[in-house]
Amino acid sequence: MDIQNTARPLDGAGISTFLRSLPAEPLLLGLGEARHFTEELGDLRNEIFRQLVEHEGYRSFAIESDCLMGLVVDDYIATGAGTLDDVMERGFSHNFGAFPANRELVRWMRAYNEEHDDKLRFFGFDGPLEYWAASPRQALTALYALLDGPFPGAVVTEETLDTLLGPDDRWANEAAAMDPSLSIGRSADAQRLRVIADDLVALLDTQVPRLSAEDGERAALYGRTAVGLLRYHHWMADASPERWTRLSALRDAMMAANLRAVAEHGPALVFASNLHLQRNKSVMSFGDRLLEWWSAGAITGAHLGDRYAFLASAFGRVGDDTPPADTVEGVLSTLPWDHALIDARRLAEAVTKPAPRISRDFAYFPLDPARLDLIDGIVFLKEAVRLGGPSPSA
Repeated sequence: MDIQNTARPLDGAGISTFLRSLPAEPLLLGLGEARHFTEELGDLRNEIFRQLVEHEGYRSFAIESDCLMGLVVDDYIATGAGTLDDVMERGFSHNFGAFPANRELVRWMRAYNEEHDDKLRFFGFDGPLEYWAASPRQALTALYALLDGPFPGAVVTEETLDTLLGPDDRWANEAAAMDPSLSIGRSADAQRLRVIADDLVALLDTQVPRLSAEDGERAALYGRTAVGLLRYHHWMADASPERWTRLSALRDAMMAANLRAVAEHGPALVFASNLHLQRNKSVMSFGDRLLEWWSAGAITGAHLGDRYAFLASAFGRVGDDTPPADTVEGVLSTLPWDHALIDARRLAEAVTKPAPRISRDFAYFPLDPARLDLIDGIVFLKEAVRLGGPSPSA
């Protein structure tokens, strides 16, 4: 099979044709990053989202960034309150606010909302995590505030909650990422807060009818974030060999829970690392151990079935690194277009036993040639030369 028969130019018509080829209209369309901070892919992502909004009825965008910080961006594109500079600084984690394509995306979404009644939404779907976890204060106190009105002190008093939380810096200790003995996660205060968070979420479940749609949505976000953060802190204090496997799995599980909430506003475009959006297990070498856990995409796909679709990205030349001809990226580099959209399953049939690519750019994650049949499509860029610094986490 000629591989050109598996591909088409990546333009508006190509995107529409790809969506029509899927077994069902996706509630979530994942667009994976083979490398963070690649300006060509960021620009292309923005073009794809505009096409999806203007021609396919998409109204939501979700990105691999702190879910609570994302509320700042969502408020801005809804109301225009504040400045774009402030929003980019306070509305993104992982230094993503400094990425020019993200700034242009937020600017365009705000401009669109000024001119249309059918508003766009913005979501962060990562937990408040890097390699370490933030304080659960914001999530717990915000959830408490939404529930405390009719039930003052029903679960905990404000004073007791503040005392148990204590200074935020004892939670946000970066050194605890590598040294579990420095984690607060299994202290008496943290253990009690886990019970309190569980009780607050249970109280929320009993009070959904009295909350507005907006308050209910935010309360649910605060609840699952508080529970997830406290659970993550608990395992940061674990000294067993399974510690990093558990932490990696918990992060992707938090992402997946947030993605299921985004799906309620679907169809939505989701943008994150290929490793988080793929349907198969994630695998990572960590010292002398090999970590394996189910990705957020795999978990989301298990819940949504055909309503979840995944486009992986891949690059030909990355900086000064050119793929060998016998790799998937090397084969795709022979296509006549700078940007192409490939049917991954047909490609798997056309290209037999390709070699895995070993990239000199440690921040680039090549396609796994053995997993092409688990991808719906590939967004291929023949060159990616405008590269920023690597993210602190995948």
